[in-house]
Amino acid sequence: MNRMKDIYDITLQLNEIVNQDITAKNRQAVIEQINQLIDKRGNAMHEAKPPFSAEEKLIGEKLIPLNKDIEAKMRVIFDDLKQEMKQSKKQKKSNKTYINPYDKVQTADGMFMDRKK
Repeated sequence: MNRMKDIYDITLQLNEIVNQDITAKNRQAVIEQINQLIDKRGNAMHEAKPPFSAEEKLIGEKLIPLNKDIEAKMRVIFDDLKQEMKQSKKQKKSNKTYINPYDKVQTADGMFMDRKK
């Protein structure tokens, strides 16, 4: 039972971290904690090999909905990060356009191009 109990404890820690309020300031630290716990849980899952006892199967059944909840919340964190990156990229482009508004302007004023030979 010790094998599955370790996985369950790590998953609960992961759930607590994912449920906390994540801001732009603490996002990096939270992501590092999540990565460490995921690695730790992956190693523990790799060590847990069948056959499983009835108690271990019960713990495994508790893990499934908990894991789905964690995945959904991690997806939200990832989407927020992608949105912030898009916003940052858009802001950089806007600042560049503001500094030099005529950078991308292509004009053909005063030019005559003859296509016939």
